[in-house]
Amino acid sequence: MSTDRSSLAAGSVAVVAGGARGIGRSCALRLADLGARVAVLDVDLAGAAVYGEVLTAASVAEELVARAGDGMGLQADLTDPAATESAFASVVERWGRLDALVVPAGGATTPYARSRASETTDEDLSTLVDVNMRVVVNCCRAAVPRLRATGGGSIVTMGSSAGLQAAPDGHVAGYGMTKAAVQHYTRYLANEVGPWGIRANCIAPGVIRTARVVAQSIATGFVDEDAAAGIPLRRQGEPEDIADVVQFLTGPLSSYVSGQVIAVSGGAVSH
Repeated sequence: MSTDRSSLAAGSVAVVAGGARGIGRSCALRLADLGARVAVLDVDLAGAAVYGEVLTAASVAEELVARAGDGMGLQADLTDPAATESAFASVVERWGRLDALVVPAGGATTPYARSRASETTDEDLSTLVDVNMRVVVNCCRAAVPRLRATGGGSIVTMGSSAGLQAAPDGHVAGYGMTKAAVQHYTRYLANEVGPWGIRANCIAPGVIRTARVVAQSIATGFVDEDAAAGIPLRRQGEPEDIADVVQFLTGPLSSYVSGQVIAVSGGAVSH
């Protein structure tokens, strides 16, 4: 077995759901740097511009091509099962296989001011269930038969430290609840798909300094020196910190790792 950290096999096919900006884009570019053909699926392929995230090419798809010689971007509403299935069918029609699925899509997308446990509205809860849970289920449902046809592969979902440990003031309760559901769903999924050579693991990031999180920190206070001082490693995370763990979980060094929720929080959260 190869012990090369970059040995996600050249020519492998990976889907990154929610890969147009932030953590997802960082993961997509990393997999492309490793030689994978990457398809980014996103409801808005131009989403990076919303928070001023600067691309190195005219589009995410062109960034992927520049790194791996091939790549694609598909705009799709992944809360819609039919649209999700169609997007995955397009990927396999083009490249003939699927080896890895990474699902960073989602986030704390509802207003922070009304996100405490006793204040979460029906509308906000529905939104959070859709973007954090339904997208994961739709993508995994579309990916599993295609990974099985390839002979196995890796699924990496995205939880959150908020799904492992409640915020002291009760904020982001709906977000934390839906991310906790994603984490446990991944454990169930791993038990189901393991006999087919498919591994399923979940990353639970702490505060990661994406362009969106930095922009929203005016309201949330998540990004500042005091917050970093409370983390054992004395810094907040960057998108590349998550891409590092995605690299591990999609490669051969994690071939006996499945059903795990891995906190990537600088030591701020343990479980």
